[in-house]
Amino acid sequence: MSELRIRGLQKSFDGHPVLHGLDLSVERGTLLALLGPSGSGKTTLLRLLCGFERADGGSVEIDGRRVVGDNLHVPSEQRRIGYVPQEGALFPHLSVADNIVFGLPRTQRRARHRVAELLELVGLPAYFGERAPQQLSGGQQQRVALARALAPAPTLIMLDEPFSSLDAALRVETRLAVASALAAAGATAVLVTHDQSEALSLGHEVAVLWNGRLIQTATPEVLYRRPVTRELASFIGEAVLLPGIAQQDRASCELGELALVAPVGHGAVDVMVRPEQIRLLRADETARTGAEHDALVTDVIFQGQDASVALQLQSATRAMVRARVPGYLCPRPGERVRLAVEGEVTAYSRA
Repeated sequence: MSELRIRGLQKSFDGHPVLHGLDLSVERGTLLALLGPSGSGKTTLLRLLCGFERADGGSVEIDGRRVVGDNLHVPSEQRRIGYVPQEGALFPHLSVADNIVFGLPRTQRRARHRVAELLELVGLPAYFGERAPQQLSGGQQQRVALARALAPAPTLIMLDEPFSSLDAALRVETRLAVASALAAAGATAVLVTHDQSEALSLGHEVAVLWNGRLIQTATPEVLYRRPVTRELASFIGEAVLLPGIAQQDRASCELGELALVAPVGHGAVDVMVRPEQIRLLRADETARTGAEHDALVTDVIFQGQDASVALQLQSATRAMVRARVPGYLCPRPGERVRLAVEGEVTAYSRA
């Protein structure tokens, strides 16, 4: 597979800029999750990379070969890109095997070139090749769509929100199967998604597109622990934001003096704590940090394996925070609890 290099990519529609000079690199064999809210420009970027739309400026190189540049637009069929759409888009009148070989030369189509190998790669038995697409579940159809994309040995795989139409349990199973198949094929892939958990669990790296600009590209752990803006912190999972004062590598706020992941200088800041960092202490338990706070449980959203707990701090400001706790430790509204914060937090300067 190949590496992808994007430099200064621009696109407008009817005079309205959609992409503002994007720069992005995807190393060979990497699965990059392209994450962003609706309207951020994800689909436009995908269409430019696949050659479905013409760029207004900038360049795109795939494995050192330029496919977008000044007065250059290589047609889609010459870019050797595999494309997996949202709902698989298999041909209902063709068998699974014929769907997989659809884009191959005629002699390879007749020989059903690599069908058994590709089905095995995506975790399906070889005899599925004789079935019609409508005989498969939604997740199985998505795996077949991936096998079809891999069949011509493309230089790059583009996945356009391929799990969005699946139910929760099937979504997780299919994600794992697709990630395993891409890794086994050594594929370079770009997964377009608006699902944060999907991006964090599948991507080797995650690039966040926000209002047509790439605002952060990082590993999932760095992105989650050190988002570059307050808005991004709230988009990537839940975030508790409290006013505070930073000094060197620590910040003081309603939850005490907390260690920072990275220094932000001195002065007024907003301190960002993830809800799972707020621990509710047992009656016989003391905080590891020594900083404990009394709180009143005002609301509980029980979600099975865990619960989201709204807490009012019993301090002068009566600040509200939200903790995430294991479901079996879920308190009841009206209970008085003690809490403590674990781990390092992130702060954003107010200057």
